[in-house]
Amino acid sequence: MPLYKNRNLFSLYFTPAFWGLITGTFATVFSAVLMAKLLHLGRVVMVSLSIKSITVPVAIEVAKTISGSIPMSAAFVIITGMFGAMFGPFILTIMKVDHPFARGLSIGTISHGIGTAAAFKEGEMQGAVAGAAMCLSAVLTSCTIPYILPFFI
Repeated sequence: MPLYKNRNLFSLYFTPAFWGLITGTFATVFSAVLMAKLLHLGRVVMVSLSIKSITVPVAIEVAKTISGSIPMSAAFVIITGMFGAMFGPFILTIMKVDHPFARGLSIGTISHGIGTAAAFKEGEMQGAVAGAAMCLSAVLTSCTIPYILPFFI
């Protein structure tokens, strides 16, 4: 219902949302791989960490495809979601991101289901946008990660 109520906003902000979703999705993969490289973590940890911002069911299937560790991927996803739900709104406030659409898009793209629940606490629009961003980010990541990950590793 919140998606339906806010459907006009999705068409109004389609272009910035599209680019924000793509940028956020690739930034989370790149930052995870970069962090793993800086910490000299192994390939399996690096691959498993790269899919930390998609939902657990999707991450499990993607981990199988990219030869990641399923338990490790699930743990990284859960930790990322919890971190995003606890600190995401606070960080966005510090960064002076105050537009409800932008806040929902940010939280949904990075911290999936748990973050979406936190976004709904802020407002219906934030929650609706976070839910859509969570779904689209999971689709985008799962379709592109097998092709882009070799360039990062």
